[in-house]
Amino acid sequence: MLKITSALDLKDLVTFIPNKHEPIHNWYHYKEGYSKQFVELMLKKFNIQKNQTVLDPFCGVGTTPLTCKQNGIKSIGFDVSPLAAFVSRVKTADYDLTELNKTCRNVLMEKFQRPEHLPRDEWLRKVFNRYVLEDIMFYKEKIFQIQDEKIMHFMLLGLMDSAMECSYAYKDGALIRIQKKHVPPLKKYFKYKIKKMLKDLEKANVPNTECKIELGDARDLAVCDNGVDFIITSPPYLNKIEYTKIYRTEYALFFEQPKTQVRSFIEEGEDAYFRDMRKCLENFKRVCKGPMAIVIGGGCFPDHVTLVDEKIGEIAEDIGLKVKEILVARNSWCTKARTVKVGQIRESVVILE
Repeated sequence: MLKITSALDLKDLVTFIPNKHEPIHNWYHYKEGYSKQFVELMLKKFNIQKNQTVLDPFCGVGTTPLTCKQNGIKSIGFDVSPLAAFVSRVKTADYDLTELNKTCRNVLMEKFQRPEHLPRDEWLRKVFNRYVLEDIMFYKEKIFQIQDEKIMHFMLLGLMDSAMECSYAYKDGALIRIQKKHVPPLKKYFKYKIKKMLKDLEKANVPNTECKIELGDARDLAVCDNGVDFIITSPPYLNKIEYTKIYRTEYALFFEQPKTQVRSFIEEGEDAYFRDMRKCLENFKRVCKGPMAIVIGGGCFPDHVTLVDEKIGEIAEDIGLKVKEILVARNSWCTKARTVKVGQIRESVVILE
């Protein structure tokens, strides 16, 4: 029988909310992530040492690898999303602060020139007013001229986050909504953002610790057998969010859409999701020598709920892993038509070894 324990002290830690106040972690808001504090709790729980390596096969915007780096611990992160992998690389990179400051200052001092052409993408024309879009394209062109790739990506992340703060779009659960409103001038916000990011780096003094971020699929990890000591991660939740749609503005401006993803959405069905999760867990077992912490949420459907943590535990034991415990961080109601309660779902941390 699976050991299921209430752990409501993790309620906020398994969300991205605490990261809003964490330098570097808050360079780009990614509400599907968990917090720096959660990772630090797992590092302490597993007694992870500086000569060991932590893997996050669904690294998102880099909370696990960045927290490991800040604690002097080696890490590897994979994500199938070009956007997520990009953000993770920027946040975990080592910078020459003198050269970074100089280049940023030069770009920010460039005299504005109206771009000859704006994107024809109708979505972008809905999301931004003309002046903001002109500023984005002007700075994007200047940033792409920077020779140092790390510095170019640093400024590009600042521009991406600034663009979203100056847009009419906001992420509402699994949807993007358009709300026409007053938005700050992009140029002014971008300068503020870059200066804040530079200040974060100057104050942080992050150790120069090995950290590798790659595009990769958790169902087929490019890691050698027993190549890592621990796993701290969070796969996509069952029937929760189609990431490539919720971040469509960023993709339209800066990235190509990823070609593969874990099938977590209702159109694919639960069976497809759990087949994918079995492949992931088989890979985790192959590459990892020690404990694993997996943050996962329940599935909410019009006629039933699925306790994903228990199902993950059953799959794990079926392939030869041991479920040490399931820590229930939060409970919530699954409802139909916003009023009819279908059942309770929970968000949990599954501890495997």
